[in-house]
Order: sequence, then C-alpha cells, then structure tokens
Amino acid sequence: MSVPYEAELREIAGRYPEARSGLLPMLHLVQSNEGRVTADGIEACAEILGISAAEVSGVATFYTMYKRKPVGDYHVGVCTNTLCAIMGGDAIFERLKDHLDVGNDETTPDGKVTLEHVECNAACDYAPVMMVNWEFMDNQTPESAVAVVDDLRAGKPVTSTRGPRICTWREAERVLAGFPDDLADEGPSAGPASLVGLEVARENNWTAPKAETDRD
Repeated sequence: MSVPYEAELREIAGRYPEARSGLLPMLHLVQSNEGRVTADGIEACAEILGISAAEVSGVATFYTMYKRKPVGDYHVGVCTNTLCAIMGGDAIFERLKDHLDVGNDETTPDGKVTLEHVECNAACDYAPVMMVNWEFMDNQTPESAVAVVDDLRAGKPVTSTRGPRICTWREAERVLAGFPDDLADEGPSAGPASLVGLEVARENNWTAPKAETDRD
C-alpha cells in the first residue's frame, strides 16, 4: 500500500534499531496527512514494519490520541478528571458543548473545533486546564474557554499558557511524528506554581544528594 507520505514513514521507521518501535510516531504522521488514522495509513505502516494491519489497528485503537474520525483544525480537550472537575472543568465542558453545539468527541460543522473531555493532563497546579492541540491553557473559566475557541474559529492568533502559539492539529501531529516546527523555545516552558519547590530549595541552599560513585 503506497501513500504520498511513504518516504517519511520509512524515515521514521529507520530511526529505531527495531523498526516496529516507530509505530507510534508513524501513526501521528498518518494523522498529520489524513486528519485521522485511515485504513490506507494502517496498511502502509503494516507493510513498512512487516507486521499485520490488525496489529497496527490494535495500537491505533488502544491510545486515545489516535482518532478514527476526522478531527477539526483545533482539538480542544477539557480535563474533567477529579481536581479539574471540582475546580470548574465540568462547567467549562458543559459551556463549550452549548456554545459550540456539539457533544463529546464531535466537530463543529465548519470543521474548526473538535471538543473532547480528556483525562488528567498532569497540570493539577493550574486546574482547571484545557488543552488545544496538546498545548496547555491553564486556569480556565467558562468565559475564557469560550473566548479561546471563538478566537481560534475566527483565525486570530492564540498563544498557549506554557508554550508556543497554537498551530493546527495536523501541524501538531507532524511535530509528534518527530518533525520539528522550530517552536520548541517559543513561550515559557514552566509556570510559577511548578517552580515553587525550586525557589524554596534555592532559598534554603538545598541540593540534591550526590550520587554514590564507589561501590563495594
């Protein structure tokens, strides 16, 4: 099965001592090109890696980042796990569903926004958290979340809280496939809440214990 991006799929597989280790980024590349994981993409990955299409499909259906339905230009994921939920995540999700007139894992008719409630994004110190194409939007409210999606649909630039300006979902998927977009150093990588422990350690001259180098 040949696809237009076959050469890049083979490039990814060639990065690893065991080619099969490249399957996850290969599937991200499929999504970058196709907007979802397609049957053709699955067949191409299987052929390159020398495994069955069923094996590839098993991986693609196991991880929630791989989509079998077309995704909009902006994947908006609202954390509704415990802390974010009680801090307002549930209210944000309900407001966005009403505002966008879509349900969970559905896309607006203009193809701009896909809305999904997601599990913990490991950003509890900034709850409630929303992610746009896997970039953090911290300390959200129903009003700020609506403003974000409205700006995205209007084509206005939106910058993540701890990271770069928001690109399209397909562009983000290409980055996850291992093809840099040169935005890695754009924007802060950590916020004040994440750095509190470091500041306390500096104030008290605390250092990490030295590694033991002598062994019996």
